[in-house]
Amino acid sequence: MDLARNLLVDSVSRLHPTGPRRVTPRQTVREAVELMRQERVGCVLICEGDKLEGILTERDLLKRVLAVRRSLDTPVSECMTSSPAVVDLRESVSAALRRMEDGGYRHLPVIEHDGKPVGILSVKRIVHYVVEHFPQAVYNLPPDPAVVPDNAEGA
Repeated sequence: MDLARNLLVDSVSRLHPTGPRRVTPRQTVREAVELMRQERVGCVLICEGDKLEGILTERDLLKRVLAVRRSLDTPVSECMTSSPAVVDLRESVSAALRRMEDGGYRHLPVIEHDGKPVGILSVKRIVHYVVEHFPQAVYNLPPDPAVVPDNAEGA
C-alpha cells in the first residue's frame, strides 16, 4: 500500500493517540504547567466532567501568559483556547492532518462519537506512524544537496 491510500483508509484510532491529560477550568495555569511537565506533554485538555471546554498548549502559555506577564495563579479558563478543533476517533488520518495543517495546530483533541475526549493526537505521533509503516521510504531518502546551507549558521 502507498502512503496516500493509507492516510485515507486508516482511522485516527490506528495512531493510538495518547490519553488526555486533563485539568478543570478552575485549576490554575501553574497546576496545568506542572501536569504538563510531569507527564512530558505539550498540552492539556480543559474538561468539565466528560465535556471538552478547551485546550492549553505550550503556545498558549507563551502568548497568553508569559508574553503578557500574567500570573501563573490565573485560572486556565482565562488562558485556554476555547472550543478547540477536534478529530473523531473514526475519522481518517488524512482528515486529521488536513485539520492540523489548516489551523496550524500541533495537537488535536481526539473525541468519541458522543464528544467525550479520549486522547490527544500530536504531529509527533503522525510522524511515528509514517516511519512505522514506511521505513524504507523514510530511511532511504537520498540526500538533497539544496537543503544544506552554503554558509554555516550560528556563532
